[in-house]
Amino acid sequence: MKIKYLLIAFSIIFILLIFIILALPALLMGPELMANVRNFLIPVSIILILVFAGLYIFFLLNYRLLMLLEREDWPALAYYLEQKIYKKGRYSSRKVRLLASSYMVISDFSSVLHLESKAMAVKPSVIDKNILIFGAARILGGNYKEAAAFFKARMEKGNVAEQQWVRWFYGFSVMLSGVFNQAETEFLSLADSSSDAIVAGLSAYFLSNNLAARSLDRENCRAAAENGRKRVVLALKNKAGWKKEIDKMGTEIYTSVIRKYINEAGDWIFSPK
Repeated sequence: MKIKYLLIAFSIIFILLIFIILALPALLMGPELMANVRNFLIPVSIILILVFAGLYIFFLLNYRLLMLLEREDWPALAYYLEQKIYKKGRYSSRKVRLLASSYMVISDFSSVLHLESKAMAVKPSVIDKNILIFGAARILGGNYKEAAAFFKARMEKGNVAEQQWVRWFYGFSVMLSGVFNQAETEFLSLADSSSDAIVAGLSAYFLSNNLAARSLDRENCRAAAENGRKRVVLALKNKAGWKKEIDKMGTEIYTSVIRKYINEAGDWIFSPK
């Protein structure tokens, strides 16, 4: 019940702060000196009270959501968000992302796609802000060709870092679809140029372990894989650096699709040659 205790602690701190700002100076300075600083203390007190009141109201309004997240009660969280999104029409990017992630955790991939279709009709921008989640749901659902088309249509969306992941997932999707030459083209480019070490490393790993044997130019494929591996080693130094880079991704739900491959790629990149 950490959220409950946090609210209690927040309330206590708020009361103490008000006492320190308003009452303590009067007790220490006396009425004469207090009159000189009153014009300063009153505006400061009002600002602090408004700030803390705003934070307190935020916690109260989101108490149910925070409690469900803390308990990791994904079915209950999904139901709660469905009421907010479908019934009340609150298609914010944060709520859509949370609902899609909840569905992903309980392996309800069809509901992720249902959410996508609803959001696309009401607020298409939230789809572009959550490309990797909606695309990953297609992969986990076994719809590889649909996933490839979904990622291909959105390669120019988002910032540079997101675009690199969208490109990688496109390559991954077409590889799973059996279109190895398209996957090879994408991974060749990413292994050579991606500024994201995980993207570059995964691309190099698949070039070496999956695509080289199927390539029309095996030597070039293996050379590109080795070059990509060396780029990652140069950037991250060792396996600990790889793990640290993975940790930066936090709990991004789309990484659940490829966690196994991320670990295998790290072993391949930093194993003795």
